[in-house]
Amino acid sequence: MASSYDVLIRGARVVDGTGSPWFWGDVAITGDRIAAVAPRGLIAPESATEVVDATGLVVSPGFIDIQSHSLMPFLTDGRSLSKVTQGVTTEIMGELWSPAPFGGRRVSPFGSIFSAEENTKLEKRWVRFHEWLDFLAERGVSVNFGSFVGGATIREYAKGWDQGDPTPEELDIMRRVMREAMEDGAFGIATALIYPPNAYSPDSELIEVARVVGEMGGVYITHIRSEGDRFLEGLEDAITLGREAKVPVEIYHLKATGGRNWHKMPLAIAMIDQARAERIDITADMYPYVASGTGLTVLLPDWVAEGDRLYDKLRDPEMRARIHDEMINPDPSLPPSDSAYNPSRDHVMPVGLKQPENRKYIGQRLPEIAAQRGQDWADAAIDLLASENQRISTIFFSMNEDNLRLQLQQPWIKISTDAGGIDPEGQENPTHPRAYGTYTRVLAKYVREEKVLTLEDAVRKMSGAVAQRLNMTDRGLLLPGQFADIILFDPETVTDHATFSDPHHLSTGIQEVWVNGGRVVRDGKHTGAMPGRPVYGPGRKEL
Repeated sequence: MASSYDVLIRGARVVDGTGSPWFWGDVAITGDRIAAVAPRGLIAPESATEVVDATGLVVSPGFIDIQSHSLMPFLTDGRSLSKVTQGVTTEIMGELWSPAPFGGRRVSPFGSIFSAEENTKLEKRWVRFHEWLDFLAERGVSVNFGSFVGGATIREYAKGWDQGDPTPEELDIMRRVMREAMEDGAFGIATALIYPPNAYSPDSELIEVARVVGEMGGVYITHIRSEGDRFLEGLEDAITLGREAKVPVEIYHLKATGGRNWHKMPLAIAMIDQARAERIDITADMYPYVASGTGLTVLLPDWVAEGDRLYDKLRDPEMRARIHDEMINPDPSLPPSDSAYNPSRDHVMPVGLKQPENRKYIGQRLPEIAAQRGQDWADAAIDLLASENQRISTIFFSMNEDNLRLQLQQPWIKISTDAGGIDPEGQENPTHPRAYGTYTRVLAKYVREEKVLTLEDAVRKMSGAVAQRLNMTDRGLLLPGQFADIILFDPETVTDHATFSDPHHLSTGIQEVWVNGGRVVRDGKHTGAMPGRPVYGPGRKEL
């Protein structure tokens, strides 16, 4: 008889992404879709071209990373190795910036990864938001990919790196560019309000741009203005925006940073619960680690980045003196810096040092580095940044486990990596382990070992809940007709291996991964397949 199915996954525990209890079952794939999900044994094995024995394994939807930073990695290596080996089948990018749309007052965002000639070609090609996604589709990516438009991108398009409120004409440009990006398939706007030039955006500007997003069915997703001393105020701003702009709000990497702020997490959860009771659509995501990761540049006052001349100012003696003084003794009349990044304690570890003279400091804390150099922490940070001429990837050890466990139990929380896909081969610098182990860490530590979550709820928080948030109606669940983004894993052995001191290790236990029905991982190894496709937000217009 002719085969009805291409692949039959037989005899697994089916965890379907809805949060419903698991059941013994079989899943059949035809082409790029799930053709059938049935109780165990009801699909004849002879009806499939390939039969996969899933005895003892769990079959679930592939995980959807709502906060991916694979934007640059995709341009050099589309395999997304560290992501697919932890079960990710879809990555959503765009926090702070996106390479498109390009125009207005934007300058090249691509840096040294491309030559000047290549930068020019890409800038011309990526004028519209969809042209960047089209480029990735032509190049080939192992996972599905989509994006929000960066909040800094929208502001830079109209106002460059200037501080100050936008003029009416500039605000009109922001609204127009936002609408065009939504029509091109953006999921909404992704702000990161501690980083210039997005930090320069007043709440009134954010609300006006977010209105466009809400009108077109999108989401406002945000790294709020503070996760430290003004954590609750930053959260309240996001709630207010959701109310006034009539737009769904997602909080990136919910956290309370700094020991003096840890007690605020229950208060923040209560605020979100109350806002939801008032019918404000606000939810959040998180990664399962007690340390965050960002650039050492967050230690600088916001004004230093104005005009996109940050490194020039660090090398100017007069400017440097002013910067140093404000880092050590910030002016109380100025907007407060986020204390989460104040290195008054031994929790700041620069890891992205590339210059030969600086690499000896990799893995050391900033006070140690300063002591070796005979400097205070501010002078050491300024000198390193000026020497490196780049933001210097840095890890901040500033959260606690009790809050992580509490957050994971909230029904509106989701899981994200806040990282890009990495190939461990050839890596010279440490990175945050979340790039390798976010989802497998949840399954191993918080489901299997500590039982903070049920398996079903964990999978829902990593798949179906994310798809629902993004209005992605044909992915995220194991249901007939959905795209065949499927993973098969051993719940007893799945685990992460990446640590802060030794991060470049792939997860294990995710045995098989299909993306759009294409086998990306077989027996735990990447196959080299590139079946990923663009995914789009609800405002997209067919071109």
